[in-house]
Amino acid sequence: MEVFPLLLVLSVWWSRTWDSANADSIIHIGAIFDESAKKDDEVFRTAVGDLNQNEEILQTEKITFSVTFVDGNNPFQAVQEACELMNQGILALVSSIGCTSAGSLQSLADAMHIPHLFIQRSTAGTPRSGCGLTRSNRNDDYTLSVRPPVYLNDVILRVVTEYAWQKFIIFYDSEYDIRGIQEFLDKVSQQGMDVALQKVENNINKMITTLFDTMRIEELNRYRDTLRRAILVMNPATAKSFITEVVETNLVAFDCHWIIINEEINDVDVQELVRRSIGRLTIIRQTFPVPQNISQRCFRGNHRISSTLCDPKDPFAQNMEISNLYIYDTVLLLANAFHKKLEDRKWHSMASLSCIRKNSKPWQGGRSMLETIKKGGVSGLTGELEFGENGGNPNVHFEILGTNYGEELGRGVRKLGCWNPVTGLNGSLTDKKLENNMRGVVLRVVTVLEEPFVMVSENVLGKPKKYQGFSIDVLDALSNYLGFNYEIYVAPDHKYGSPQEDGTWNGLVGELVFKRADIGISALTITPDRENVVDFTTRYMDYSVGVLLRRAEKTVDMFACLAPFDLSLWACIAGTVLLVGLLVYLLNWLNPPRLQMGSMTSTTLYNSMWFVYGSFVQQGGEVPYTTLATRMMMGAWWLFALIVISSYTANLAAFLTITRIESSIQSLQDLSKQTDIPYGTVLDSAVYEHVRMKGMNPFERDSMYSQMWRMINRSNGSENNVLESQAGIQKVKYGNYAFVWDAAVLEYVAINDPDCSFYTIGNTVADRGYGIALQHGSPYRDVFSQRILELQQNGDMDILKHKWWPKNGQCDLYSSVDTKQKGGALDIKSFAGVFCILAAGIVLSCFIAMLETWWNKRKGSRVPSKEASSLQNETTTSERRNAWPLRPCLQLGTSTWRSQASSHGLHQSSQLGGPLDDP
Repeated sequence: MEVFPLLLVLSVWWSRTWDSANADSIIHIGAIFDESAKKDDEVFRTAVGDLNQNEEILQTEKITFSVTFVDGNNPFQAVQEACELMNQGILALVSSIGCTSAGSLQSLADAMHIPHLFIQRSTAGTPRSGCGLTRSNRNDDYTLSVRPPVYLNDVILRVVTEYAWQKFIIFYDSEYDIRGIQEFLDKVSQQGMDVALQKVENNINKMITTLFDTMRIEELNRYRDTLRRAILVMNPATAKSFITEVVETNLVAFDCHWIIINEEINDVDVQELVRRSIGRLTIIRQTFPVPQNISQRCFRGNHRISSTLCDPKDPFAQNMEISNLYIYDTVLLLANAFHKKLEDRKWHSMASLSCIRKNSKPWQGGRSMLETIKKGGVSGLTGELEFGENGGNPNVHFEILGTNYGEELGRGVRKLGCWNPVTGLNGSLTDKKLENNMRGVVLRVVTVLEEPFVMVSENVLGKPKKYQGFSIDVLDALSNYLGFNYEIYVAPDHKYGSPQEDGTWNGLVGELVFKRADIGISALTITPDRENVVDFTTRYMDYSVGVLLRRAEKTVDMFACLAPFDLSLWACIAGTVLLVGLLVYLLNWLNPPRLQMGSMTSTTLYNSMWFVYGSFVQQGGEVPYTTLATRMMMGAWWLFALIVISSYTANLAAFLTITRIESSIQSLQDLSKQTDIPYGTVLDSAVYEHVRMKGMNPFERDSMYSQMWRMINRSNGSENNVLESQAGIQKVKYGNYAFVWDAAVLEYVAINDPDCSFYTIGNTVADRGYGIALQHGSPYRDVFSQRILELQQNGDMDILKHKWWPKNGQCDLYSSVDTKQKGGALDIKSFAGVFCILAAGIVLSCFIAMLETWWNKRKGSRVPSKEASSLQNETTTSERRNAWPLRPCLQLGTSTWRSQASSHGLHQSSQLGGPLDDP
């Protein structure tokens, strides 16, 4: 046999044995308790013992009692036991049971005219719901509700209205009858509030696990948002377990605000609930007035209460339920009513009643005893116990306790206000936000190194690293204003964070999701995906996508003098010189001109070519050609030379003075249209996702981003993308590559590059911003955002920006080449080719001179004899006569063509096709 049933049997046996021993007593009370209400029986017996020792109330009379236990869900058993007690002869019936059996006992008490003092109790401390006992206007209602009506609907509505909640969820345990707050649900629905209901099963761990298994990551994030405001209608034990589970599984965040309402919450439960929770907690419970004078706490008028019940430090008193307190006061109330009846000598003895027989008659003195009880009133453990016209106890008080935001253990609990049905709410329950004073708070900060937002400024072996950068300056400004301290560390995988296949996040965002850090700061952009799992402050700097390119190197062109014309044009000019020289020679051969007196120039092909070249470079002399055809040819040639030389001169001046050459890539559109320079970004970064979404979205597809995505996504992104931003910057510097990344980061890199080898392009419109990431529901979000707005308004944020992005940097951000020049002066590099041509001409002239000298010496050493010379002259003359029609040459001199021909053989130094000396 189990221990509890054994104790129950022994208790009943002892009670009835004790009753039979005191059968001669005229004051007999019957009591029916629930099987689980062992402490009700203990308090009931303690109250009877205390009153029997008080000679001022009952004097010589003593109270006897009979106690029986029933199943609270078995009304038939309750009626049977009540009939047995009435058969024994009782003056009043005290019951501490649930609503299921209370209605049956009410009907029996009304029929037998037995005063019934009903104390409603709920299973395992679950909040009560109204029993719905029928009350009639007739005088045959013998049931008095010792415990006040359930006011949970009124209290919750007042508190929620005071907090201005518009969306929240109500959790209730499996033992609670949700119909108890139906009135509240109807009223909030009429006011337009969004309320959700969820039953909490006994196996809370299994329930939470099911949520994670059945919900997708988006649904789970929305569920987390719903949990920011919640009302718990459950017993303290279930509430403790539920809060522990949701906190450990990261379902709630620091800005959550939960309300726990239950009349049965004691001080120990309050401290335990506060210790396990995070965020803000409001606790609503029933309270009882306590005398200010400690020495008077155990005295109520002329009655002394047992110290085990009135001493708050006593372990028994600390674990008492509210029904126990009302049972003690009920016995005290009955004792005072019996005393008044005895004093007025209007005592009606109690005869045994039988409620089973058809001809059973009610107790004749029941009405008188009921009126005496109703008109009486006592001050007990629950304060003033009295009854109104409807037979209910109107005296009830609720106190509202609360904590501030924060997760530290041992948070102080303070009284926010109180509520009663007469005066309503007394106190202010404004849902205060986190105050600006954060002194003593130490935040754990996670970051990712990214110039110039976060950089390591000092790294001494054995000491924590020191960081600097624009984001660190912003964090320091917040710290100095709000008073908090922080510890900073770098994300283990050095990534900003992206969703994984299993729905979790890695990188900096993952550290916040898994509650390993309080805030995250770096060059972190605000994106919709990230906002689903973490919170962001307002942007502290605008963000746009930029491109980093290598500046075009200015090479030294030694032949810049040839730059005005391209190679094909120079070839055409050279060919034209040769062609015109040949034409001049042929025209003079076909129509030999008359040479002027004293002319020394011959009409050889060599001389024609030289004359044409000389006139082209504007170095020619007087025209020796007198034929009209030749003059027409030379006139056209001079006009051609004039135009070509003028164009060359003008174009050469422009080429030698213009030193800024614009690159063909000056915008994202230009970048997307070309394929010569490959480009990419950091794989799985916010920029990568931004380009992908813009390029792949069928509803807002952008042609520019579509082209960019095709380049970036080559080989599934492995060909043109990098794993870290620094790798992309190095790839630009030492290769043919363009890096697409945050414009602010790229501008800083371009400004501070020692070689000024970079330039940037980007969008002029900022589509997103940089923000500080916090845990989902962090209480610091609003206060951080407010301070950031203040920094922007008073200009402090601009000062911090100019520190890292100076307006007058050493490098030009937007020029594609180096533009170092002084006025309009030309340097030696521009004329290096001219000097090279002159040097080549000098070297070639010296070489030819050496050859001529050598040839002349060799020729002089081989002079022939007279016979050989005569024979040679005859042979030469004969050959020249035969070849003369094939080589007409223009000779300059005073002799005629015929005289030159006849005297041709007289000069030994004359050569075929060369000039002849005058005779």
